[in-house]
Amino acid sequence: MNKVIIFLDRISENIGRFSSWLVAAMVLVTCTVVILRYGLNMGSVFLQDVVLYLHGALFLLGAAFTLKRDSHVRVDIFYRDFSNKKKALVNILGNLFFLMPFCLTVFIYSWGFVEFSWRIMEKSPEPNGVPLVYLQKTLLLVVCFLLFLQSISELLKNITQFKDG
Repeated sequence: MNKVIIFLDRISENIGRFSSWLVAAMVLVTCTVVILRYGLNMGSVFLQDVVLYLHGALFLLGAAFTLKRDSHVRVDIFYRDFSNKKKALVNILGNLFFLMPFCLTVFIYSWGFVEFSWRIMEKSPEPNGVPLVYLQKTLLLVVCFLLFLQSISELLKNITQFKDG
């Protein structure tokens, strides 16, 4: 079981570290847009689209990493005072009854949306925008898959913690 946890955590960790570089790319592209607009009085729809694509990719690719690091938003009025065993039980139930079904539901309902986008090779509705909308929409499926994998890892960790008490 430990090997599975390590393998799944490594996937989330590596993708999370990769996606953190998207912040640097976003900053550089945003600076370029600002310099072009205010320094040279030129606009670029393409670069503005790139910033939006990078922003979306950052959040979608970073979601499993955030779960792995337990850095997601949690209202822990009661949770913080729970014993480790009770926290593990809450996490097990949350994964089984909320996160995993959510991932499966979003994946199933997004499939047709993404498939249609690929079939028509969807492009930006903006003139001179990024012509790869279908790739961005594919991240909806990717985030579900990555979150589901990390949820399995979290489930296994919490089962171990629950048994160990």
